[in-house]
Amino acid sequence: MRFSWLQPVAAEFAERFESGRLAHALLLSGAAGTGKYDLAEEWIASLLCLENRNPACGQCRSCQLFSTGAHPDYRFLTFEINEKNGNLRTEIVVDQVRSLISSLQLTTTISVRKVALIYPAEALNRSASNALLKTLEEPPPHIKFLLATTDPQKVPVTVLSRCLQFNLKRMSKAQILAQLQFLTNEETVDADEAALVQLASAADGSMRDALSLLDQAIGYGAGAVRQQAVEAMLGSISREFLVSLLDALAQQQAAELVNAARQVIEHNPDYQRVCAEMISLLQQVALYQGDPGLVQQEEFEESLLQKYSALWSPELVQLYYQILLQGRQDLLICPDEAAGFEMLMLRLIAFSPQEVAHEADGEVKKKPDLSIAAAPVDADTASLRSAPPAPAAAKSIRPKAAAPDNARPAANEPATPRSDPQPPPAVQAQAAVLAPSSPAAAEQTPVIAPTEAEVDSGASGAADNAQATVEPAALAATSLDWSILAYDLGLSGIAQELVANSELVSFDANRLQLQLARELHDLINDRTQAEILQALQQKLGVSLRLEMRAAGQLASQTPLQAKMLREQQERLAAIAAIREDRLVRKLQQAFEVELDESSVVKIESNR
Repeated sequence: MRFSWLQPVAAEFAERFESGRLAHALLLSGAAGTGKYDLAEEWIASLLCLENRNPACGQCRSCQLFSTGAHPDYRFLTFEINEKNGNLRTEIVVDQVRSLISSLQLTTTISVRKVALIYPAEALNRSASNALLKTLEEPPPHIKFLLATTDPQKVPVTVLSRCLQFNLKRMSKAQILAQLQFLTNEETVDADEAALVQLASAADGSMRDALSLLDQAIGYGAGAVRQQAVEAMLGSISREFLVSLLDALAQQQAAELVNAARQVIEHNPDYQRVCAEMISLLQQVALYQGDPGLVQQEEFEESLLQKYSALWSPELVQLYYQILLQGRQDLLICPDEAAGFEMLMLRLIAFSPQEVAHEADGEVKKKPDLSIAAAPVDADTASLRSAPPAPAAAKSIRPKAAAPDNARPAANEPATPRSDPQPPPAVQAQAAVLAPSSPAAAEQTPVIAPTEAEVDSGASGAADNAQATVEPAALAATSLDWSILAYDLGLSGIAQELVANSELVSFDANRLQLQLARELHDLINDRTQAEILQALQQKLGVSLRLEMRAAGQLASQTPLQAKMLREQQERLAAIAAIREDRLVRKLQQAFEVELDESSVVKIESNR
């Protein structure tokens, strides 16, 4: 047989042909380019062969006439020219079917059978299908019908039910590659292995498309199939560009990733194909992480798969895979595909959830964790980290403003060294310590700000300890809860995200200083900073100078982390209250059911 990938379908036909149990109507269905028409021609030749052999002998008179296309017992029904306007019809009409049936009713001329091929079968309109049904239901014994279609769902059910259906599957990349290698060896065409792999991938399961691409590549490469010529022809990118994109992504370097993306854009590639190649590599990496033996394709080197398997966790590979998969759809509606491709690359970095550590300028740089607080917490609070986040944003709950008196060191005694991370020097220089961003942090962080009674009465210990003296302007910093204020400024978009992921360093009469992780600090521009400054001045009612600086690692909780921690606490408290409810307990006992904790969500009221 000419096409080895069709062997399973051909074997079933051969068994029925030899046993004499062949149906009067056969339907071949499959994607475009899978060999439906070629297989139908082989079967028709066997049905018309005077030797009644499968495959046909090719020597008898009937086989020779069929090979020339002049067999009197063979009819081919397809689109015809419209006699009224001279255009090609888009459907097979009833007049064509009636003419076919009339010719088939006559006795055979050479062969023992008359065979009709209808292709494409989905082009039959309703009237033509109805005209064909009677013959399909009670066909004469010498008539055989073969129908071929790319979409069996469009063929009328009444026609499908009267046919024996053979489904031709799409070819795998390995099958197409093997066939291309065979053809190039037979035709003595010099071909690069990598170029044939790209052609097999671009064919997308269609052998016909693979052959067309191979012919095009031979002409494009002046008689040879070269990788560089195939890349230019297909609009794909070389492996070096793909590796540079993924290396920048693995290092979480936004600037390097954008530069690598712009190098790809300079070659004006097919962005759908570029994303498809990245998706294919991620799929192979995921298989390699599961078991290296699962990787059957040799499209990517094992060293490359091993490298990215070690850099990325399986969860991160799945996340990148999903982002790129959805990104291909987004590129179709993007007004500028090049800009959309850049944004897609940045999206991969923006949604990376885990910390990615690497050496940069002699220091270890970590991606900020935006999900759980980074400040030290006690054992009870640490247990909340494993709880799922609340689906809806909860209203802010202001934590305790001050710690117990025994939490403050004596005026003349040095503070007991703590193992917890110390705040930056700018914070230590302030007269007061910022209020804790959560109740859990308040229980651990001692507040050294003097009470109102001490300020009013002028406590005698204040003169001995100059660092504990608080100026009236700086006193505002002690009551400023940044975790609450960050969400009360009325900001939105990137400005709100920057404020929510920032850390308050210092605040005095005319200056407020924030710090952010370096990845987020790169997103700040003059317009965004001016928007944040205006919101702060309106909220606080004072004229300020805003400073926003970059930091390798934040020392305390950000407002977003504190907010999410509060939401977790509220949700766990709600679950505990529901479990203790007497009515809920009665329902559980009566119906023998359990509480689904995932269904406990907070409903925000519009009132």
